[in-house]
Formats: sequence, structure tokens, C-alpha cells
Amino acid sequence: MRKPGTIRLVIVDDHEVVRIGLRAVLDLTPGIVVVGQTALMREATSLCLRLKPDLALLDIRLPDGSGVDAARDILACSPRTKILFLTSFADDHTVTEAILSGAHGYLLKDISSDALVRAIRIIASGQAFVDPRLTTPSLPWIKSRRSIASQAGRPLLSPQEKRLLPLVAKGLTNREIAGILRLSEKTVKNYLARICTKLKIGRRSQLAAFYAASFKGSGGSLAFSPAQGFVASTDNMFE
Repeated sequence: MRKPGTIRLVIVDDHEVVRIGLRAVLDLTPGIVVVGQTALMREATSLCLRLKPDLALLDIRLPDGSGVDAARDILACSPRTKILFLTSFADDHTVTEAILSGAHGYLLKDISSDALVRAIRIIASGQAFVDPRLTTPSLPWIKSRRSIASQAGRPLLSPQEKRLLPLVAKGLTNREIAGILRLSEKTVKNYLARICTKLKIGRRSQLAAFYAASFKGSGGSLAFSPAQGFVASTDNMFE
């Protein structure tokens, strides 16, 4: 029987020694229970579908795929599961890709066990956390854009404008967005122009960063710096 307040966790890492070490630490931590572990992306999704854990601890690279793809699949089948990446990859591109997948946290593997447990508890409580060592000079830009939204005193973007954000963040073209939302391509361009004016944003990659920081359940504690130019499509806001 599950104790109230217990964090049920699944470990997904391709190194057996890492899984054993993590489980040894976490099983000795009050309030945290490891309910499953695997090395494979495919098994991670099935585990989370069956167990519905509170949190999945993922590595970026897995033998049969990407941890980022695993995160998307897990959130699709178990939307209440929080995703925390624990990896050795510290480059901006990888961090951005992970955050845009819907992840709630990102840590480097050389973190202390106490810091890992603290991050797990923070994320399980509904907040987000990214290893502070990953913070770069781009962070003030994200904070400034979020400040624009908060100072407005009302929703800055309309519901329809918000619908565009995840599609732009995925790298879709205006034509593809128009097809999904059943709008004309010209209408999509007009919406993007209004978003650009409201947020003082001129690049699609910046829009993706703002979306990740403000609309994906990131919370106020999120501290990451997306690499500009990450979005797969052209970085011109209106093309």
C-alpha cells in the first residue's frame, strides 16, 4: 500500500551500475520508492503506462532511442508523471531539446546524492529545476520576456495565439501550422506578428524559449538557457 506523500519513481538509464547506484541511494531515502527500472526507451514507456509513477528519471541516450523521445512518449501515456533528466550532456542544444519535450528538470550526473534527492522533491512538488551550472547569459532574456507577461496584469496572449506556441516550438512551418489549426497561412503570419509585437520577440527560436519557460508547467524556478537557432525550421518569425 502506498504511503501518503511517497514519491514513486522509475529509473531509465543504459548503465546497469548507474541504475544500481541510484536505486541504492533512493531506496534508502524516506518518502521515495523506486518502483521500476530499465535501460530501454520502449520499456520505459510501458513501465510508466502500467505503473503511473510520480517521476521518471531519464538519461538522454538509450540503446534503442533517445531519452527525449522517451519523455514525450511517457508524458503522452502518463501525463501526471514528472520527467527529470539525469545525464552527462551539458550543451545548450541538448538541454533545450529536453526542456521542449516537456521535461520538468535537468541535472548533470556528477551532482551529489543530497542535491539529487532535493531536486526530485522539488519536481515532485510541481516545480521545475535545472542544474544551476547550466545557466548561461541568455537567462536574463527569458526572464525579461516573462516579466513583460507578468506586468501586463492580464493574459498577454489570446487563447488562439497560445495555440500557436507549441507548434512553432516543434519547428513546424507556417503552412503546417495553418493546416493543423485550420487557418490560412496569412492568418498564421498575422498571429505571429501580434505575438512578436506583444513579447518583443523577433526569432522563432526565442519564441520557443519563451514557450518552454512560461507555458509548459515550468514554474518560476526554471533556469535554463535555450540555444538560439535550435528550432528546426527557419528562424525568421514570419516565414
